[in-house]
Amino acid sequence: MAIVDEMRERLQSLGPSHLEIIDESAQHAGHAGARPGGESHFRIRMRAPILLGQSRLARHRAVHAALGPALIARIHALAIEIED
Repeated sequence: MAIVDEMRERLQSLGPSHLEIIDESAQHAGHAGARPGGESHFRIRMRAPILLGQSRLARHRAVHAALGPALIARIHALAIEIED
């Protein structure tokens, strides 16, 4: 399963009303952590009612927890944008 599909599946546990996962790996080709096949640099844009009112740190921790340590370990860079 592609990493982006696995991320999308795992983030459903947060009940997002909007979820966008962007593979930005091509923009980092040749940089540290970039893999030839991509799937190393991602941006998550999401809105989830469960995260409303939480601090930025709490929101990021929730996303990391939903993805899980095994999946996080396979990603070199992850940008997280949580919308209110």
